[in-house]
Amino acid sequence: MLERTLRNHHTEAVTFVLPTDIPPGPVSVVGDFNDWQPGIHALRPRKDGKRSVTVELPIESTHSFRYLAAGDYWFNDENVDYQDGPNSRLHT
Repeated sequence: MLERTLRNHHTEAVTFVLPTDIPPGPVSVVGDFNDWQPGIHALRPRKDGKRSVTVELPIESTHSFRYLAAGDYWFNDENVDYQDGPNSRLHT
């Protein structure tokens, strides 16, 4: 799930949200906005029983991303704008 907040006329805060234990272990969001580097945007536990990480992205832009979990398990977000091949895509 994605939560979005417009920060100003130039950026949008996109929060990537997953359940705390599905999949188990550490998970990070990896995409073109962080040069596909695992661990830079690791999801952290929240008080509501989920985990999340927020990334500031320029408005009116499109980004590819995937999640990377323990054991080299890559997966997509089912609630995004669209899929592009193996990647999830979002438009700000």
